[in-house]
Amino acid sequence: MQPLKNPGLAAVLSALWCGLGQIYNGQIGKGIIFIIIQAINGLLMFLLIGFITAPLMWIWGMIDAYRVAERMNRQHQSR
Repeated sequence: MQPLKNPGLAAVLSALWCGLGQIYNGQIGKGIIFIIIQAINGLLMFLLIGFITAPLMWIWGMIDAYRVAERMNRQHQSR
């Protein structure tokens, strides 16, 4: 049986490093993809578009980590 995930911790981990909250939730592949996308966004800052895409991805990562942790907990409790 899977332990419950803390949605707040998942969001904070993603705030510290985009993708880390997904990895905490057990979505290793998704977390690695988020990390790679943020690295690309870092490079895109030289073209200025990264100043738009990096914060958007960062916010999306936090929201996604929080919602997935909540969904996992609901599924766990309904069993």
